[in-house]
Amino acid sequence: MGLPVVYHPDYVAPLPEGHRFPMPKFQRLCERLLADGVISPATLHQPERPSLEAIALVHTREYIQAYCQGTLDLKAQRRIGLPWSPALVKRTCTAVGGTILTAQLALKYGLACNTAGGTHHAFPSYGAGFCIFNDLAIAIRVLQQGGWVERVLIVDLDVHQGDGTAWIFQGDSRVFTFSMHCEENFPLRKQQSDLDVALPVGLDDDGYLQILVSYLPDLLSQVKPDLVLYDAGVDVHGQDRLGKLALTDSGIYRREMQVLSTCVAAGYPVACVIGGGYSQDFSALVYRHSLVHRAAKAVFQQYRLG
Repeated sequence: MGLPVVYHPDYVAPLPEGHRFPMPKFQRLCERLLADGVISPATLHQPERPSLEAIALVHTREYIQAYCQGTLDLKAQRRIGLPWSPALVKRTCTAVGGTILTAQLALKYGLACNTAGGTHHAFPSYGAGFCIFNDLAIAIRVLQQGGWVERVLIVDLDVHQGDGTAWIFQGDSRVFTFSMHCEENFPLRKQQSDLDVALPVGLDDDGYLQILVSYLPDLLSQVKPDLVLYDAGVDVHGQDRLGKLALTDSGIYRREMQVLSTCVAAGYPVACVIGGGYSQDFSALVYRHSLVHRAAKAVFQQYRLG
């Protein structure tokens, strides 16, 4: 058994000409992983579209209906930042199913990766920052409802604070939200996670990794989660146009190895989502998103998971 990876064949949903958000990256990521031999077709898993009841464990029915039927007002659509289309509705719902499946596979095998996910800016009644439904939160609620988990630790290393997940789980002792993000970046108004670590603009590889290692092992010992849900955003890269930090490809790979090996060595299963990434160089962006899968494969083999 190799590293289980969730892929999304329905993610070919082109945006209007000139739109900046690179939607095809999900498909290209899977293609790159296959071409480089990081994964094989035998270990790919295709998600199912979740029920509306599952999405409603987090989001209001009014918002779900308005988005799925295309009746959101223009202000709400602008806040999301993506033009509505039936294809985008399908992609969005499939993404939620992908994170649910990734979490289930992680609980079964010890480690699993999604080729999408990480929409941590979505709130119960609205979306924001390219995030429509909060796949992280929905996956956790589905797993809790099904008796798969009791306690979950969210390790959110996207460059932007996970404000939606922080708000959703405020006051919920069963879910610990940890967000390590650039202090001078979106969202302007931060929410309160269980642990927020605000990073200075321009922080480099070594500085970043030193801060991370000072928190993660203690967090695992404190929370003792049944599952770690890891948002591996690559917008921490120095060439990311929405980032403001200064990590390199090497630094991101070291980060992934640090997170995954620390959790797996301590006996905590990890479900990975790719989070944000907004480089002008599309090929470089896809490669950066592949780093968490490359690290996961190494850790999966090292600890003989499966």
